Amino acid sequence: MAQSLFKTLKEQDNNTVIDVLALDWSRPLLERMPEVRCAHAMPIGHGVLNLKERYRIAVALRSQAYTQAIVLVNSWKSALIPWWANIPKRTGFLGECRVGLLNDIRILDKKRLPRLIDRFATLAYEKNTKLVQPVPYPRFKIDPASVKTVVEKFSVAEDLKRPILALCPGAEFGASKRWPESYYAKIALAKRKEGWAVWLFGSKNDKAVADHIQEETHGQCLDFTGKTRLDEAIDLLSAVTSVVTNDSGLMHIAAALGKPLVAIYGSTDPGYTPPLGDANIVRLSLPCSPCFKRECPLVHHKCMQELYPEKVLAAMDTVVV
Repeated sequence: MAQSLFKTLKEQDNNTVIDVLALDWSRPLLERMPEVRCAHAMPIGHGVLNLKERYRIAVALRSQAYTQAIVLVNSWKSALIPWWANIPKRTGFLGECRVGLLNDIRILDKKRLPRLIDRFATLAYEKNTKLVQPVPYPRFKIDPASVKTVVEKFSVAEDLKRPILALCPGAEFGASKRWPESYYAKIALAKRKEGWAVWLFGSKNDKAVADHIQEETHGQCLDFTGKTRLDEAIDLLSAVTSVVTNDSGLMHIAAALGKPLVAIYGSTDPGYTPPLGDANIVRLSLPCSPCFKRECPLVHHKCMQELYPEKVLAAMDTVVV
């Protein structure tokens, strides 16, 4: 979602050079953003201090002579590297003990900027400048040669001759964001009857979920769960016709690929991090949601259990394919 910021910067001055310091797992995403010149690998994970390594990174960045750093993470640790790197303008929202580390501090008005992409994009402007709407949506640039390579690697060329439904049934955040596997299986069976191919996507942590779907569909899906690198999953998703997904990272990737999708929400809020594209958001809007909990605090998980497959199938008919 930071690509909305990068696009906004480029809209103001197309000569702006944008480099990104981020965890290395995100490199396949950044490589598909034409606005980004270079991705620097951040070797320090979330919650780790490691001042020595942060200082080493900062010293290495000094030679780049950057004129501005925009810090999207709200921790004080995240502001140390730009400060030590002697970057003259250091922009970010007021966070924990960041005064001094940042010298272009903004106050976040959550009511005025409810969406995360709006909060990111407003940092492209000078302080007190009104955000220009609409904010540009993330859009990945896909290399046809890379797609061809991954299609050959996984031997899926025959599936490309018919519509392909991608199902993304996992959610790293926790079980509260997952629509029941048995419901995903019903969606898969319905589309298989219509002649579609069905592909399952997810990390190795989603393998049990995918196995359950495969069991209920008698193996009628092609399971990529835990079998692809992130760059391969992106290229494969670029080849599908439509997507049904939980609120997850893969949902945002599918949206950035411009894929028609149905996004299923329960414990989280589509007003904060909605899919940014041709999407139909399906939710029950129960009084107890969004709770933002990893597990249903009321145990019943009605926000997902009572959102039946028929509602999702109907929603699929409303997105452009």
